[in-house]
Amino acid sequence: MTLHAATAPRLDDTDIAIVGAGILGLAHAAAALRRGLRVTVFERSDIAVGASIRNFGQMLVTGQPPGIMLDLARETRALYLDWAPQAGLKVRSNGCLLFARDAAEESVLDEFMSSRAGAHGYRAKLLRGDALAGLYDGRFARHRAALHGLDDLQLYSREAVPALAAWLASQGVRFHFGTLVRHAGDGRLDTTAGTCQAQRVVVCSGHDYQTLFAEQLRALQPQICRLQMLRVAPADGFVLEHAALTGLSCTHYGAFSDLPTAQALAEKLRAERPELEAFGIHLLVSPTPYGEWIVGDSHDYGQDARPFNAEQVDNLMLDLARDTFGTDVRVIERWQGVYGAKRRSPDGGAFSVTRVDARTTVALMHSGIGMSVGPALGQRHIDALVDDQPLPQWTPPPA
Repeated sequence: MTLHAATAPRLDDTDIAIVGAGILGLAHAAAALRRGLRVTVFERSDIAVGASIRNFGQMLVTGQPPGIMLDLARETRALYLDWAPQAGLKVRSNGCLLFARDAAEESVLDEFMSSRAGAHGYRAKLLRGDALAGLYDGRFARHRAALHGLDDLQLYSREAVPALAAWLASQGVRFHFGTLVRHAGDGRLDTTAGTCQAQRVVVCSGHDYQTLFAEQLRALQPQICRLQMLRVAPADGFVLEHAALTGLSCTHYGAFSDLPTAQALAEKLRAERPELEAFGIHLLVSPTPYGEWIVGDSHDYGQDARPFNAEQVDNLMLDLARDTFGTDVRVIERWQGVYGAKRRSPDGGAFSVTRVDARTTVALMHSGIGMSVGPALGQRHIDALVDDQPLPQWTPPPA
């Protein structure tokens, strides 16, 4: 039997109610707790099962374009390192490696180091010759170069996100898992567990654009991106200690993609490997704490995440991994990643913070870098609400 609003149980009042317990929702909870607020988090699933646990756990500073995204990534790095000992997060802090496998990819790394790294303070080293040959006992010596991003972190998301939630709960944050928020507005939330009154409400609903504020979110032209993902074991037992990418990622990440050499690389790939562009493939590999690798990824955009995976896409990604690492791999697990995206429009935007009413805002990521910038975005958002300052807004990178 459905309870009417008048007879629904009354939950404890709170200073701030947060809808969603993915990394963005948890970041808002941590920021509100730091400001001394009473915090209540509602999550429709028994545990977070969306974008935040399906990803690579890569927290990329090096990949972010200059401007607000780079600033947010640097602030996020500091937050993870602060949370890690308190929440028991396993964080790799030895950076990531981006391998240039041919001259075209190498030219992008050269241009990045000569024109952008110093100007914007990216902490990175370009490894060639003996430095490259000495990396992992020469395993990658056949490549042209490797960019070592020194500030990049990596977590095992499927363990880190629940651990962060458990730590926040131990600090006094109230969680209502398995609870759907049916309606929110003007400080009132109607949920499947009862009603809640809050001074402020922050909705971090990920790629769910329908349950709450569908009309307002429609103006953002949101989409959903689905990704094919794999967990594999290297056949030769190679122990990888860094997150890894290849020059393919230079056409994807904003730190590189607008450079002339990256645009030339994109044209070369369109001519020589059109199937990679067709499926939005660029290689990402993240080691788990258990000697396995997470391998991906592909990109398929639409209004819904279609449930059908293409074996061709998995095979293309596995072939890239075999070629890059010089070993065969055995597939242990396959799944679909998913994140909120946005149709290309003149105003663009990797994230949005939308005010719905005097007490309610909606914070969304529109790209797959929530692990890299979400924690700092949550902190900036909460600080703006508490201090009555303008809400965070995405701005394009400087020309």
